[in-house]
Amino acid sequence: MYKRELRPLCVQADFTVLLDERHQDAEAAREQLSRFADLVKRPGHLHTYRITPMSLWNAASAGMTPQDMIQALTEHSCYEIPLQVASGIRKLADRYGKLMLQQTTEGELLLLGEEELLKLLSSNKTISAFLLPAGSEEKRAVRPEARGLLKQELIRSGYPVIDLAGYRHGEALDVEIREKAVSGKSFQLRDYQERAVNLFYREGQADGGSGVLVLPCGAGKTIIGIAALARLHCDTLILTSNVTSVNQWKAELIDKTTLTDQEIGTYAAAAKEVRPVTIATYQILTSRRRKGDEYSNMRLFGERNWGLIIYDEVHLLPAPVFRMTADLQATRRLGLTATLVREDGHEEDVFSLIGPKRFDLPWKTLESRQWIASLACTEIRLPLAHEEVERYVAATEKEKVRIAGENKAKIKVVRELLQFHEGKPALVIGQYLTQLHLLAEELGAPVLTGELPHEERAVLYEAFKAGQIPVLVVSKVANFAVDLPDAAVAIQVSGSYGSRQEEAQRIGRILRPKRGDNQAWFYTIVSQGTKETDYASRRQLFLLEQGYRYALHEWSDMEQLLQEKSIEGLREAAL
Repeated sequence: MYKRELRPLCVQADFTVLLDERHQDAEAAREQLSRFADLVKRPGHLHTYRITPMSLWNAASAGMTPQDMIQALTEHSCYEIPLQVASGIRKLADRYGKLMLQQTTEGELLLLGEEELLKLLSSNKTISAFLLPAGSEEKRAVRPEARGLLKQELIRSGYPVIDLAGYRHGEALDVEIREKAVSGKSFQLRDYQERAVNLFYREGQADGGSGVLVLPCGAGKTIIGIAALARLHCDTLILTSNVTSVNQWKAELIDKTTLTDQEIGTYAAAAKEVRPVTIATYQILTSRRRKGDEYSNMRLFGERNWGLIIYDEVHLLPAPVFRMTADLQATRRLGLTATLVREDGHEEDVFSLIGPKRFDLPWKTLESRQWIASLACTEIRLPLAHEEVERYVAATEKEKVRIAGENKAKIKVVRELLQFHEGKPALVIGQYLTQLHLLAEELGAPVLTGELPHEERAVLYEAFKAGQIPVLVVSKVANFAVDLPDAAVAIQVSGSYGSRQEEAQRIGRILRPKRGDNQAWFYTIVSQGTKETDYASRRQLFLLEQGYRYALHEWSDMEQLLQEKSIEGLREAAL
């Protein structure tokens, strides 16, 4: 048995793993552990990870073997690994690759695997409905239209499928990456962007052409999507989160490829253009007049012979688009995201229908290479405003969250933080419109919410990027795919409960490389002694897993640091 003080991990029989962050080897252990386990909570210095089937299959799809996982635990564990954990890892991780889909030269779709396993799965009525009566030893014929639905059902049964059935090419498209962008800047892919495209394309391998690439905000996911499009030379449908992102994709395509304006269509509320490269929003695809109506805009999937579909911000993929994607398994699919976390728990649908994780670039790796800004994260706790305490105590559970989020004492904190970082472009981000309008009035800053038409939002974004607006108050409409490269400070005053996904996206707004010190600052202001502190801890889990740390300060202590005007003291406290 190992000496407890020499190892930072404690592996438990229920597949949870405790990481003591105070240990000198904690960072090395975390880096290994996070490849095949998910961080679920962090009370004090002990961080709790859970090993799940999905975490193991994503690791296996990225090339990690069961022995690699067990070895990582063995090297860093303070006790011997429970036998059921080691055997469970072998059993579950080995299931990746037990089943394969292949297509014969005659076009027949086959499910391949060990005969005993195929018999077991065929006894499941849901699975058997996707299979044809014809079959032989270690193969089963699959209904061609059921390729996606079968993959979904098999992963729910605990058996992910490696899809080797191939793809149609789609309509050919003459497109190349420019060596020099239209904007005049020289342009070439960074090494990790090139590697991400290669791992998606997987030249010469039958399972290439579908999968998810996970990179930090600011790492150039749009550029990677464009490079994949240019590599495949085919008509492409791009799905993204909002109209602002649609326009940014189009601008980047025109700037960095040989595509012309006439070859790129935007499919949104204002215009529905279907062209060789078409960019649409998830919202337009899932819009309908009345509940129960058909999603009429889903016809876009069949408007052209698409050879590639790019799912930007794939973690936001709505359920109706999942259902349509199940019918599109013969089309290459690329998912782009900063985090595979889905608050609805549908990660398995992303895995089975879009594809497994092909590439995952740690945020800290990019930071060390200065491709993204260095980030200092700070949580500031302050009491509820005196007049709100009694109302909080008497409120319902849901009302308590809002009262804590809208704590009026936060206004002073925001003002002092902005004064400390004067001269740095800053975003004040929140959930509640009443709170945001009040903050905007107090700060004399413009407010950007979903109430504003897209044209007016674009004007504010451009003014902020041009330095004409030093502070912009924004709602959750700015969470996703908004390019504000000079934003260096973000102050979060309220959020969507414990959304890890939202925390990562909001921080992503300030991670673009900065001139000078290349430093970004993220503050989250929390009402002490309320439910908001619990939600804040959950929101921070994804960033903690990426190797970031949140400095925790009572407001009285933080105010003292600000008054000392010591940027170094503040940075050291946060880092």
